[in-house]
Amino acid sequence: MALTLGRKPGEKVYLIDEQGRKIEIEVVKREEKLSNYTQLRISAPREFQIVRGEIYNGSDSN
Repeated sequence: MALTLGRKPGEKVYLIDEQGRKIEIEVVKREEKLSNYTQLRISAPREFQIVRGEIYNGSDSN
């Protein structure tokens, strides 16, 4: 499943699993000097790993 959408700074997206655990993703305000980047704030329970895409190797091991 995939979802593509636009969000403005301050808007949020939630991912909720079948157990009701919630991951909150918020678009935070961009710095003018970083105009090529979008900054995200991710809040998740400790059971979830948050890994940047460029270092994720696709395995479930730590």
